[in-house]
Amino acid sequence: GGGGQIWTAPPPYFAVLVTMNEHEVDRQINQMVQFIKQEAEEKASEIRVAAEEEFNIEKLQMVETEKQKIRKEYERKEASVEVRKKIQYSTELNAMRLKVLGAREEAIQGMLAEARATVGQVSGQASYQGLLVSLIGQGLKKLEQTSAVVRCRLVDVEKVRAAIADVSRGQPQVQLKLDEHDYLPAPPTSSGGVHIISMDGKIVCNNSLDDRLKVAFQNNAPEIRNAIFGPNPNVKVKA
Repeated sequence: GGGGQIWTAPPPYFAVLVTMNEHEVDRQINQMVQFIKQEAEEKASEIRVAAEEEFNIEKLQMVETEKQKIRKEYERKEASVEVRKKIQYSTELNAMRLKVLGAREEAIQGMLAEARATVGQVSGQASYQGLLVSLIGQGLKKLEQTSAVVRCRLVDVEKVRAAIADVSRGQPQVQLKLDEHDYLPAPPTSSGGVHIISMDGKIVCNNSLDDRLKVAFQNNAPEIRNAIFGPNPNVKVKA
């Protein structure tokens, strides 16, 4: 009333138009949401695949690194075991060699003791007197002097005195004196023989039977060992 305008409802087609526009907007929004969602899923899938690939590569690298560590540790332990084996073998071999050498030396010393016992019996034989003459004469030649002192065992004094007389008769220019103050050790420590000493006492020619046996053994040691134990495979004989 009052001459004012009266509001009238829009025609029905306007409502349909508005409704259609809202539906179109919703459809477009849904399409955009679906597109964004699909993009996100594809990106997430790419990230997941890349992450898996990177993980697998890193895992392989870690596995290979650990394998190399294990391999190196095994090689180190294997080398260590080989070194220990070689050391043990070398130790056992050396011990066996020392044992063999000890047994050989024991056999040699036993034979030398037997030889010395045999030499010890020489002084009781008739030939000992002539042997003393030879030992005194040989000692004089070694000294290259015309005067000397002869030292012997106390038990041999008379025999040596007679031997000195024999030598002096054969060599009148020689002056020999029997040492009646110092003597060689008594038997069985000494097997006999003499020491020929220069008058000033500075030079001693050891012509005792024990020393002669020792020298003979030393000079013939290779032949003696070869005769007892056979040829040494480590020694090359010149043709």
